[in-house]
Amino acid sequence: MVPPILTPLGERFASLVRRLGASGDAAPAAASLLAAWAEPGRRYHGVTHLCHCLARLDEAPAAEADRDRVEAALWFHDVVYDPRVADNEELSAAKAGRELAALGVPPAAAEDIARLVRLTRHEGPASDPAGRLLCDIDLSILGSSPAEFDAYDRGIRDEYAWVPRDAYREARRQVLDGLLQRRPLYQTDHFRDRYEGPARANLERALAALRVPPP
Repeated sequence: MVPPILTPLGERFASLVRRLGASGDAAPAAASLLAAWAEPGRRYHGVTHLCHCLARLDEAPAAEADRDRVEAALWFHDVVYDPRVADNEELSAAKAGRELAALGVPPAAAEDIARLVRLTRHEGPASDPAGRLLCDIDLSILGSSPAEFDAYDRGIRDEYAWVPRDAYREARRQVLDGLLQRRPLYQTDHFRDRYEGPARANLERALAALRVPPP
């Protein structure tokens, strides 16, 4: 079998897992990951979201050990994504632990990366710097430009196109309002300084639109 040819993005993953201690060939895993991120129907949770997250990581200050674990968690955090089920994060975490271990990443590191993936459920503040950084990166789209936020918002609706309009609007209202009620929304100084204000403005604007009865 001819081994997969790695794209620059795939090369980035291969370099990352080598830094984490992998001894196996990362090319098949990288190709599999990118294929998962490119699945049809991913209107927001696709390769563009992954690249956005990696770019925000590159801009953020972090200890090198935290940075590599966070990057690995970003690669896996939405690798399993089905909007019809509730355990995507758990399935993604299990896949991270299993595939990183298969590549030869030491068990403790693979397990911790799986733990980080589970934090993207965003059920509460993270207890460690790596977790706080990961969660802020995942939510950084909220503080993007209005046009980028609106594209994200439309992408989420497209992913949930099977949900009836009124039910979706109510569920979406609850999600956005829950985010807006967080004080603060971002857990690190870097993301709070850059994104807290714009994120709150975007959330307020989206919620105001949801309060207007549809035609």
